[in-house]
Amino acid sequence: MSQPQKGVCAEPNLHAQYLSLNVVDDESDAIKEKLARVMDIFDHYENEHFEAMVTGMVAVGAGYWTELYPGPIPEGLAPFPQMQCEDRSAPNTPTDLFIQIRADRLDICHAIGIEIMALLHLHVELVDQTRGFRYLDGRDLNGYIYGADNPRGMKRRQVAVVQAQEPDFVGGSYIHIQRYRHDLRRWMSLSQRQQEQVMGLTREHNLPSPEQSSSSHCVRAAASGAQNDLPSMVKQGMPYGDMNEQGLFFISCAASAQPFKAMLHSQIYGNSEGDYDRWLDFTSAQTGGAYFAPSVTFIRSMGERIT
Repeated sequence: MSQPQKGVCAEPNLHAQYLSLNVVDDESDAIKEKLARVMDIFDHYENEHFEAMVTGMVAVGAGYWTELYPGPIPEGLAPFPQMQCEDRSAPNTPTDLFIQIRADRLDICHAIGIEIMALLHLHVELVDQTRGFRYLDGRDLNGYIYGADNPRGMKRRQVAVVQAQEPDFVGGSYIHIQRYRHDLRRWMSLSQRQQEQVMGLTREHNLPSPEQSSSSHCVRAAASGAQNDLPSMVKQGMPYGDMNEQGLFFISCAASAQPFKAMLHSQIYGNSEGDYDRWLDFTSAQTGGAYFAPSVTFIRSMGERIT
């Protein structure tokens, strides 16, 4: 059975390192072999530092997949669905590879990142690196719980991992990323009641607000499945920031590419009455990318074929 990468369905960690990379040569065989070795790096640190709860994920960009893995293509793998409406936008800033490193120790995230970059440095350029962290009890920097609608336990795999519908890619996951930058100064100028109107939830207990509306964030960004029994994606993002810039590194993992596209359309364009996600008045996406994270089994087998 194909083994999903552990970063796809992992429960939240305390720290994360996100690396976006472009490949600068045509040594595809070398890249395939070294991505299999990245799996070994994750395994090594997970075994040596079990208390750190290490998880990792390597995802291949929509524009690079056929170059790296000629042959079958994940049926839903397509460029990031760039969208624009008035002053709300979701830009497409594609890269060839995306790597997520997470652990409950910051030094372990750093050590893994250094080792991965040492392994890949001859073949790639680092386009973006972002360090994520758990904020308070799992909140975004706006003060509200992040990913509260995520499925729990084994249901995460049911939602995030490709099953028999794509036999060639069982154990894989469709990944979409966005790095949002928050205008927290403007956000904090609102009263708590105004914030709860925007989010549609109470800040303290994450319960539906009495003033929830069709433009509330929790309504427009809902990840409801077709049967409304399970969410349609697992949100794996984390806050990031320093004293100059703060935001959220958003990551979605899903068994199909469609749920993310539907959610983003709901946020930016809204419903037929024009009710868009009002949280987008206080945050803006700086990046956007679409990827596929193959199973560990797939990555290892492709790497072994050329060794």
